[in-house]
Order: sequence, then structure tokens, then C-alpha cells
Amino acid sequence: MTQTSDNVTWLTQEAYNQLKAELEYLSGPARTEIAAKIAEAREEGDLRENGGYHAAKEEQGKQELRVRQLTQMLENAKVGEAPADDGVVEPGMVVTIAFDGDEDDTLTFLLASREYASEGTTTYSPQSPLGQGVSGKKVGEEAEYELPNGKMAMVKILEAKPYQG
Repeated sequence: MTQTSDNVTWLTQEAYNQLKAELEYLSGPARTEIAAKIAEAREEGDLRENGGYHAAKEEQGKQELRVRQLTQMLENAKVGEAPADDGVVEPGMVVTIAFDGDEDDTLTFLLASREYASEGTTTYSPQSPLGQGVSGKKVGEEAEYELPNGKMAMVKILEAKPYQG
């Protein structure tokens, strides 16, 4: 899955199906389960000192946030439409970079949301420092990004190909 700048989310069919199934579960059976937990905890008495009630309410809040996130993501989804194979780094691309110009020290990763990280494929978010640094760059160009320690690092784009799933 990848998030693009115009708020469209590109998803493989597999990712779309997984997220849709998660949304259906959270919107149906999971809501019923959490409502039952809250009702049980309410019956225990004083809500101010009822840890089970507060935990269930917190879980319900997290669950509802996830429902909103999934709903928005799926409403803006484009299924199966990979980015153009034009050598420009953008979400949905498998990117190979070389660190500090050393073409032996490379990293290949999928530039995509961590929502859908593929097994066996390292995934970097387009919003991460590295993701922001390489986005929009072309094969052969250099990109700079900020490391966690505040220092800047330079990488060279060696390859950018659409993710094939």
C-alpha cells in the first residue's frame, strides 16, 4: 500500500481485501464484543474506580480510530494501479539506494505505508525522513535526509521500479 500526495492510496488487491476484512470485523463483531465488555464493567459499580471499564473504553476509542482510518483509506483507494515505470521515486516503488556514494553499501526497500508491509520486503514510509528525501528523485540522482541523531546523510538512487507484489 502506498499513500500518494493527492490523498489517494494505491493498494494491491490482496492489501485491499485484508484491510476491507479488518474494517468489516471492527465495524461488526468487534464493536459488539467491546460493547459487551463495557456493559459488564458498568455492572461492577462505581465507574470512577473501575479499571476494567476504563480499559474497555480506551480499547473502544482505539478501535473506533482504526475504523475511521480504514474507512478513509479504502474510500480513497485505487486497487492494482501501480505507479509509472519512469525511474522517478514515488510511493509504490521498490527503490535501491547506495549510502554515501558507496555502491557496495546498498539498501532495497518498498516506499509505502507501513500499513501494508510485505513479508520479506523492507518498507519505508513516504513520510519517514528517508522516504521524504528520496521521493521525487530520479535514478542516478542523490538525495539527502536527516538521521535520528540530527546529522544529514546522502544516498544515491540506483534503481526505482514499480512494486509487483
